[in-house]
Parts: sequence; structure tokens; C-alpha cells
Amino acid sequence: MKKKKIIFYCGTLTKGGAERVIINLAGALLKSGHEVVLVTSFRAEEEYPLPKGARRIITYEHLEEKGKNRIFNFFNRFSLQRKVWKEEKPDIIVSFIGKNNALALLTSWGLHIPVLVSVRGEPHEEYCNTPLKLCAKYLFPRASGIILQTEDSKDFFVPAVVKKAVVLSNPLNPIFVEGEPADCMRKDRQELTGGEAVPGKDKGQRCIIMVGRIDANKNQRLAIDAFSRLADRFPEYLLEIWGEGEDRESLLTYVKELGLEKRILLPGATEDVKAKLKESSLFILSSNTEGMPNSLMEAMAMGLPVISTDCPCGGPKMLIENGVNGLLVPVQDVGAMAEAMEKLMADEKLAEKLGKKALKIRDRLNPQKVNTQWEDYILSKCR
Repeated sequence: MKKKKIIFYCGTLTKGGAERVIINLAGALLKSGHEVVLVTSFRAEEEYPLPKGARRIITYEHLEEKGKNRIFNFFNRFSLQRKVWKEEKPDIIVSFIGKNNALALLTSWGLHIPVLVSVRGEPHEEYCNTPLKLCAKYLFPRASGIILQTEDSKDFFVPAVVKKAVVLSNPLNPIFVEGEPADCMRKDRQELTGGEAVPGKDKGQRCIIMVGRIDANKNQRLAIDAFSRLADRFPEYLLEIWGEGEDRESLLTYVKELGLEKRILLPGATEDVKAKLKESSLFILSSNTEGMPNSLMEAMAMGLPVISTDCPCGGPKMLIENGVNGLLVPVQDVGAMAEAMEKLMADEKLAEKLGKKALKIRDRLNPQKVNTQWEDYILSKCR
């Protein structure tokens, strides 16, 4: 098989779901002997490290914008991006997310380089304004292929795009298919409350965990409100919300107003998600919209019982068979979330049963299997 030069293109390599997929795929393709170049518009403060053997090009790192002339600045960026494609001469460009997909198609026009565009979230959110909607309608049919995360995503696009679309899952991070699953019924979380026991329990505290950016779309407040209804009945449980984001401070204030600051914790970001999941008893995803949520995949791969909102564009319901390997609840429904939480907190056998079924995600989304699916599709579109 002839080795190919593959460019992955996105905004930055900041620590997010799409960027993690890029890093994992880049590593897999490098192991197969292909040349991989990661092209980003900018450099972020907190980024994933490059896989060994990958090159990095930051298109606008030394760009000097000329005043506030937006038209001039656009064409300046356009020419810089196009220059990268001309100089690198890749066999294919694989772009990720929103306007990056549009720019990849526009700036490579006429260069005879195949472009795959990858839609990572709920399309109505990712293509939310008129220019992006027009790009999705009129530019995407020019792509060599469109990679979607869910079948429901197809409903957003015109038939000419759907005809070229393929649904490819996210590969699990390899570390989540290794080692023992979480022992979700025997936990000691006393250290999280400064060594003090939660009222009614001396030790053996159990942790409900959430992991992700803390913002309005992730809607952690839904889980906080649901947990607050159950806190008195289940004094052995803590709710632990890992992550940073614009809503973290306001949620800390809200938790204090509820008088639950020793039961609902927002410790910030963590570098070891696997360890936090392994120490937990139940995982919750409360988002209003999601593509294919990596955090939910990883919790299931750790054997945790999981509860997720059944949010568009259908990622959670592609992972969870309701009542079999997890529970689905309506979006923004506090009562339904509280009911699902109560069901698993009160019934250890049910929680353990769902967790064991969730473990099968390790086989279904095994990184070697999924990376091979991506690699086969990418190579099939190379020039």
C-alpha cells in the first residue's frame, strides 16, 4: 500500500473532544506508515501533545491583522491558508468543525486536493448562522466526503450532502480499554470533604461524576437540581463535576446557596479522567446537545452505570440502549433526571447490571477497530 500524506485541519489542538479524535487518528495513521501533518489556525494555551512523528503548522501564528479592515484580513488569512496547501501538496485534507470545514473547501478550490469535512456536533449548532448554513448547503457537495457522528445529523443536510455522508464513530482512547473497570459500589470519597464524613455516613462515600466543559450547553445545573432533590435521602453520595468553563463560578455560588457545598463539588479540570471515573459510582451527562460524547463513551468503557439526556443530534442514544446499558432522560427535565438517579442510587443490583452491559462499548468502539474504519475511508478518498 502506497503511503499517503494526510493533513488534519482544525482551529487549535485545545483539549476537547474533536481535537482528541484528531490526535488519536494521527497516531494510528503514523503507525501505519503515513505522513501526518496537523494544521491549525492558532496555538491554544492548553493543548494535546503531538503524536511522535507528526508535524505541526500554525497558519496564523505570526499573522498581523491590518487595523479593522475585515475584508482585507479575510483575504490575508485566505492566502496564508491556501499557501499551506500549495506548499504541502497533501494527498488529502481532513478538516474538523464549523467554519474550518468551509475554509478548507474554499482555500483548496482548484488545487485538486480531496477534502473530507467532519461535522462533530449538533449541525444546527455548528452551522448556526446564515453564512455557515449556506456553506453547508452549497460548499459541502464539493467535498470528497462528509463524516458525521450520528444518523440523525443527516436530517440537517440537503440530499447532495447526505449522498456523500458516512457515519463514523469516535475511537475510544486506548487507555479506556485497558485494565479493570470501576468498582462502582465500594468507594471512599471522604478526602473530598476535607476529611469530614458526610452526615449519616462515616466512610464509604460514593461519587456521582460529571466530566466536561462547564457551560450552558453541558447544563450541569440540571444535574445539580436533580441531586439536590435526593441529597437528604442519600447522604452517602457526592456529586463531583470536573472541568472548567464560563459557568463554573456561577455554579459554585448556586451550590453554596443550596447549602450543598460539601456534597456538590466543582474541583476544576483534571489530567486523569480515568482515575476519577474509576473512583466513581455513577456517571451523568446532562447536555442540551451533543455529537458523540467522548466522556459518556469513556464512562461506559469503565463499566459505570450511566445516565444521559437524550439530546440531539442523537449521540447518546447511539451509545445507550435505554434500560439495558444505561438510562436516557429527556433534555432539560429535572424530574426525569432525579427519577433516573434515584433508581440507580437505590438499586445497587440494577446499577451493577447496567455497568456490566456498558462495558461492551470497549469492543464496539475499540480504538484499533474504529481507527481502521477511519483510515480505510480516508485512504479511499486520497488522490
